[in-house]
Amino acid sequence: MTLIASVLVGLIALLHVYILVLEMFLWTTPRAMKAFGTTPELAAQTRVMAGNQGLYNGFLAAGLIWGLLTGAQDVQLFFLACVAVAGLYGAATANRRILFVQTVPAVLAILAVLQA
Repeated sequence: MTLIASVLVGLIALLHVYILVLEMFLWTTPRAMKAFGTTPELAAQTRVMAGNQGLYNGFLAAGLIWGLLTGAQDVQLFFLACVAVAGLYGAATANRRILFVQTVPAVLAILAVLQA
């Protein structure tokens, strides 16, 4: 695997660890409310749901890290595809910015892994 592919997969894994932290532990803080465009009231009402979403982001990160540690390209491609699809759904239903934060990097990483 090329260094570029590994770095891209690693960065996407780190992004999802960061999202996990925001959603599971920092949801009602100013940082998370700014990142997700919520108000204190909405953040308080959706705290449990956000924690659940954070857990799923953690699973994505864990899968990507597993793929990196084992060098298993099929595992990396599976979890990158999951990230890309989640980004498409998020862009269609929540915020178009998700397309550029999640889907585009995942597709670039997929291309890099396939080239390795």
